[in-house]
Amino acid sequence: MSFIYERYYKEITDASGCVTGIETSYDKNFNFAYDVVDEIAKESPNKTALVHRSTEGNRTVLTFGDLKRMSDKAANALISLGIKKGDPVMLLLKRRYEYWILILALHKLGAVAVPTSHMVSSEDIRERIMAAGVKAVMCVNSDSICDRVRDAVKDTTAMQLVVGDRYPGAADLNKLIEEASDDLERIETRVTDDMLYYFTSGTNGSPKAVIHDYSYPIAHIYTAKNWHGMCDCDLHLTVADSGWAKSAWGKLYGQWFMGAAILVYDYENFYAADMLHLLEEEKVNTFCAPPTIYKYFLLENLGSYDLSSLKYASTAGEPMPQDVSSRFAECTGIAIREGFGQTETALQICVPVGSSAPSGSIGKSSPLYNMDLIDENGNSVPLGEEGEIVIVPRGGEIPLGVFKGYLGLPDLYNEVWEGGVYHTRDKAVRDKDGYFFFLGRNDDVIKSSGYRIGPSEVEDILMMHPSVFECAVTGYPSGNRGEIVKASIILNEGYEASTKLKTQLQDFVKERAAIYKYPRRIEFVKELPRTGNGKICRAAIRKADLKNR
Repeated sequence: MSFIYERYYKEITDASGCVTGIETSYDKNFNFAYDVVDEIAKESPNKTALVHRSTEGNRTVLTFGDLKRMSDKAANALISLGIKKGDPVMLLLKRRYEYWILILALHKLGAVAVPTSHMVSSEDIRERIMAAGVKAVMCVNSDSICDRVRDAVKDTTAMQLVVGDRYPGAADLNKLIEEASDDLERIETRVTDDMLYYFTSGTNGSPKAVIHDYSYPIAHIYTAKNWHGMCDCDLHLTVADSGWAKSAWGKLYGQWFMGAAILVYDYENFYAADMLHLLEEEKVNTFCAPPTIYKYFLLENLGSYDLSSLKYASTAGEPMPQDVSSRFAECTGIAIREGFGQTETALQICVPVGSSAPSGSIGKSSPLYNMDLIDENGNSVPLGEEGEIVIVPRGGEIPLGVFKGYLGLPDLYNEVWEGGVYHTRDKAVRDKDGYFFFLGRNDDVIKSSGYRIGPSEVEDILMMHPSVFECAVTGYPSGNRGEIVKASIILNEGYEASTKLKTQLQDFVKERAAIYKYPRRIEFVKELPRTGNGKICRAAIRKADLKNR
């Protein structure tokens, strides 16, 4: 039996079966919506593609045949509104199932999809509209999103299109799709055309749009097959909003290439028990979530849930505390395998299925990429020494899955390719077996009295203490040390902030790490600042500390 991904992707393996290389091939007009989704629909129209669950108890199942028909109708509806090839269109659709129909429709039109988090303000939306020349904004009528979009599109040429309940002054997308023809003639696109804009802020500066072209989905075959561990007809859940790039990693391209189905959980507030019930009821096979989700899972009685269908678990976005990973494995028998990548790229480093990694490692290089660690002069660092994670192109060609530019910012794009390598601005060390150990962003590394301290290594130790639910370690300005180590800590239930507990936590770190790494400053907090994609934002903590000194 052949699978559709095999038309585009071939693995090279060694004698032990490890993937050492990947060969890809695709036509100059490859388009994921036509060539993958529609092809599966032609061969297996009744095959499940998406299972959508809401907190109200609604369950919607879409087959590949449904996706083809509805995306064709949606494309015709958008054509009737004047949306055409090359037009950027923003999607603020949270986890509504219409998101998947509409992004496929945009791919079929050759329009540029601009997925956006529903948490952005009207000013953020307007800034993105102006920067990208957005033709239309698709939004769901909930949580004042429509109000924010209305304010953002005012005095611009962008249209407001609404999903769900009608909204005054906005076109009703559901009605337009329902009334549209399902007869769509293929619109030719080139694999080098812009397909996606993902706005990302980084640690400073205005948000910038990362551009991916139509070859980008192929890079996620490895993500789904070798990291998530997916097989044909599996059901996969990645916890991510549709506006995050992580949604492209785990809720769209690679999963459908594998002929698997995507589970979408449309919730407002996260409750660990509800998600565990969902994994149980839907018999989820593969699961990927940020470390915080696993932390909350461990507060539940995991043994009371039937997770027998779950084969693999993975995580990315921020370092996984080793205590959390160990406890989850003890409770479920499943190891949480880490991965590393960026909005600008596909999966760069991971622990693939069928393998294990030393404690604390994020894994080895993906066969798609030639990864290295370099010093400030661009030289490779010796094994065991700290360096910046970079991608070194093979043969001078930009690898598959790496973005094609920052919209309107060619100088910034040239900067990340300084010296002919792609700079991630992230720090790590690598051992003799090729395993990477993540240290943090360049800006996150703490420089104290001549020592360089990776925040994640201190966070891992603190997370082992029973009082600590979540923490973030940052550098705090010091007159005589440059910086001191600071820990911002959310306490577990049953613990109260006190000077005595601070001392206990400091001693706890001293006993397990070099003396210069212990947090000289500890603050107990109710919450930690996060970026738009849910990562802990250490830069926001540092900025507040500078302001409040």
